[in-house]
Amino acid sequence: MFESVILFIQETYKTKKFIPLHKPRFIGNEKKYLNECIDSTFVSSVGKFVDEFEEKISDYTGAKYAIATSNGTSALHIAMLLANVSRRDEVITQPLTFVATCNAISYCGAQPVFIDVDRDTMGLSPLALKKFLENNTSVKNQQCINNKTGKVIKACVPMHTFGHPCRIDEIKVICDKHHIFLIEDAAESVGSSYKDKHTGTFGQVGVMSFNGNKIITAGGGGCIVTNDESLAIKAKYLTTTAKVPHKWDFYHDVVGYNYRMPNLNAALLVAQLEKLDTFLEGKRELADAYNEFFNSMNYKFVTEPTDCKSNYWLNSIILQNKQQRDEFLDETNSNNIMTRPIWTLMNKLPMFRSAQFGNLENAEWLEERVVNIPSSAPI
Repeated sequence: MFESVILFIQETYKTKKFIPLHKPRFIGNEKKYLNECIDSTFVSSVGKFVDEFEEKISDYTGAKYAIATSNGTSALHIAMLLANVSRRDEVITQPLTFVATCNAISYCGAQPVFIDVDRDTMGLSPLALKKFLENNTSVKNQQCINNKTGKVIKACVPMHTFGHPCRIDEIKVICDKHHIFLIEDAAESVGSSYKDKHTGTFGQVGVMSFNGNKIITAGGGGCIVTNDESLAIKAKYLTTTAKVPHKWDFYHDVVGYNYRMPNLNAALLVAQLEKLDTFLEGKRELADAYNEFFNSMNYKFVTEPTDCKSNYWLNSIILQNKQQRDEFLDETNSNNIMTRPIWTLMNKLPMFRSAQFGNLENAEWLEERVVNIPSSAPI
């Protein structure tokens, strides 16, 4: 049924052997910088590459400050703490996301509230957010109160799904009006921009991931970006076990976290950043080829939304229904082509079934139809 798709992907990657969903590319100074790091003996969370990475990712995104972390989830956790999210608070997010978003909310003892996405961005819908807040909340003493639960909605975490920016400027206006701290989950959108501004820089803080399957990677790693100096200082303090600076004394005045990125990982990332524009060019060429092919086959290929420049981290197609989606997944994977469905909606997972949510018709529609296809830029 999908023979032409299988043949096209095999021809694109020039192989009938296993084709992964997304693999890293190490074509620059990775080995050189790793050797420098090893020779320096500073391989843990202190070293020149950590500082250099923070400076370079800050310059690249346009954020004033960047704080390197051990992974994207730890960055999300710290972002929640920067928003003062605590037990009995609530955090708005989208149900169509990777579980790390909701895990970080849970680490603080808070509850997620799920708001629908837009079909074209697959990210949080500002219209759905506006309707929910107007119909279900009140602002008292510069806090957004959920009228149903009586809890404070401390933060909102939209995600730029698969590297496609959501309508983050509209979301920011809504959050500001309702005194809600905006955390951008830009884990998948390094290199993506919305209205010529890099994702992650619209909210009070943004969070990025450099896991092994991301567009640039250190095998792990993450970071927090912000334009707020006080938040940057606090983030760095909390990620380094909240140790009060001193030449030799060990004194910690709050609960901190060992979330600092190791110098080894940072060495890889400095090299990867040097090639990011090359990766983006290759992935755009692949996306253009996919778009032309799938349009000729009457399949919907997901392209960058209006006013966006996407990194096309993971390419996606939208099938007619769940049955066709499952048939596509079975046939492609049986032919050594790794494809995968979009995530199970968070409100359907056992640990989040009690969370409040509204009409999720767009998220449910996408869940039944979206498939990710191989997205490594062919070499």
